Formats: sequence, structure tokens, C-alpha cells
Amino acid sequence: MYNIEFLPKEKWQGFALNMDYQTSEYYDMALSADEGGFEMSLKKKTADPPIVHTSEEYDFPDSLYQQHWPKAEAYGIFDGGELIGAIEVWPEEWSNRLAVTELWVKEGYRGKGAGKALMNKAKEICRERGNRAIILETQSCNSSAIGFYLHEGFELIGFDSCCYTNADIARREVRLDLGWFPENWRGSAKRRDEQRGGV
Repeated sequence: MYNIEFLPKEKWQGFALNMDYQTSEYYDMALSADEGGFEMSLKKKTADPPIVHTSEEYDFPDSLYQQHWPKAEAYGIFDGGELIGAIEVWPEEWSNRLAVTELWVKEGYRGKGAGKALMNKAKEICRERGNRAIILETQSCNSSAIGFYLHEGFELIGFDSCCYTNADIARREVRLDLGWFPENWRGSAKRRDEQRGGV
């Protein structure tokens, strides 16, 4: 349905991605600790008033080919010559994982399969290169993005409760790390666990 094209760095570096969003739901995080260990929960709740975030509030607004992703590659979808969706991936070589550093679909084109097509491109790259996982970051207040990633087969692999400020839980914007695992890697990990007597 969508034709996905490589976006050369020399042409697209610095292209701004508008990630503004408003949400009426968020995942509320609760953390506790005692001598017996730690407990963490994430529960979906209603945000009243709605949570609003804009690109301007961040020190590093989203754009393609930022300096801290030196080996990134970006791919895009065009409509009449206009870029209407993009995904950027970066090889985390030391861990053999592929990081999605940007995923953006222009407002007005969302919910029409462009995001899925772009994510399928990342999965294709992951399989072709033999990466053991795709990883990405989202926020606990971005419930629509979380829903999309879960539908795409991602699962929660971690969190950072002070990534953006020292009060991320109170601000209802906790960094969540999600991962997707190709069947061959997930299966081989399961087999290794079974051989070691794990679950």
C-alpha cells in the first residue's frame, strides 16, 4: 500500500518531526521498596484534564539524523512529493539490537496504516541483519503510541523514572522501554532457558 524510500542523510539531516500530542489517558506508575524487594505497577488511568506535550518543551526536539545517532538510517513515505511519515533506526552494535530512534506520521495521515508500514520496514531490517531485538522508547502518557506498539508485538522491557526530569512519575511522563523479538531469537532464547532448566 505504501512505498517506503531511503532518506539520505545529506538531504534529510535536521528535518524536524512534529511530535505534539494530547491524550486523555496515561499509565500511572507506582514504585515502592522495602527490605523484601521492589514493586512496580503501571495502570491505565483517565487524565483529567488531558495531558498535552509539544516539541518546544524539550531540549532535544525530534529531528532526523541527530548527531548522537552517528550510524542512523531513515526511511520515509511520500504523498505527492511531501514526506508524510518517517522511521529512523540505529544499530546498537554492542548488544546486537536495532533501536528505533524516530517514528513519525504527519497528522491527517495517522490511523491509515503508514505507521505499520514503517514499523514493518524496521522489522525487515532487523531480520535481514540478524539483530536479536528492536528496542524503542516511549512515554507513559502517550497511550496511543503504547497501544500501537503493543499491537505490533512489542512488550515492556524496562523503564526510567527520572529520564526527563526528577519528577517524571508526578508529571505522568515516565520513559518506557519496549522491545520486539523476531521469532527465531525468541525461540532460541526459550530453548536456551529450557536447556538450563529455566522457564
